[in-house]
Amino acid sequence: MKLSIIIPAKNEASKIQKCILEVYKQTSSFFEVIVINGGGAKLDTTALQKKFKNLTIITEPDLGVYDAMNKGILLAKGKWLYFMGVDDGFYNINVLKILRSYFNNENVKLLLGNIVYSFNEKDSVFVKKNNGLVKSTWQNKIWIKNCLPHQGMFYHHSIFNQNLYDISYKVLADYAFNLSLWKKKVPVVIIDEIVANCGTEGLSKQYNYSIYEEEIKLKTKASSRLFMPLFFILAMSKFILKKI
Repeated sequence: MKLSIIIPAKNEASKIQKCILEVYKQTSSFFEVIVINGGGAKLDTTALQKKFKNLTIITEPDLGVYDAMNKGILLAKGKWLYFMGVDDGFYNINVLKILRSYFNNENVKLLLGNIVYSFNEKDSVFVKKNNGLVKSTWQNKIWIKNCLPHQGMFYHHSIFNQNLYDISYKVLADYAFNLSLWKKKVPVVIIDEIVANCGTEGLSKQYNYSIYEEEIKLKTKASSRLFMPLFFILAMSKFILKKI
């Protein structure tokens, strides 16, 4: 199996089914789909698994989205992993066909592509800029902001052999994990292709103060307490700007 697509979800039966349907429209089928349903969404699991090949659905309580993602990682059979929210979808039906050759490169541990937000008028200007286009970058500015949207990232399974997502972070565990990969200088290939369309209803797009508390905590943990005042000023500046 080349790729495992992990979909964490909660109480969203119609969205889960729509997301699964869209994934299976891909013109290349070298993947499995693992849905971790942590809420009360009533799914006809048997019917879905009969209809779609290599589909696993686990319905049980979890401790949040990153706990669900960790469960998916432990179940995954693919050499590569991709995480998709129920409000997200591949940019077109040929995305995996275009990327297929990259999955055969054993020297690469991260594939980074671009995403586009499916925004609406009420969304922040920070989401709507560049018509919603976000390009993944592998640069020092990761210390300033998360420049790696997870919907544009494909992880080699071996990356998670020693560490999973830290579930003490409720919103930014992926940022903390990606920052650790940057520090380790994990081999990366950047692909100038749009990988996914992304919804804007996720926790990270609500810009609550708790997000910035997590940001200060994770950056300090990844560096030194000496930098905490700097991280505090940076986080508070972003919090104020995004509330304007």
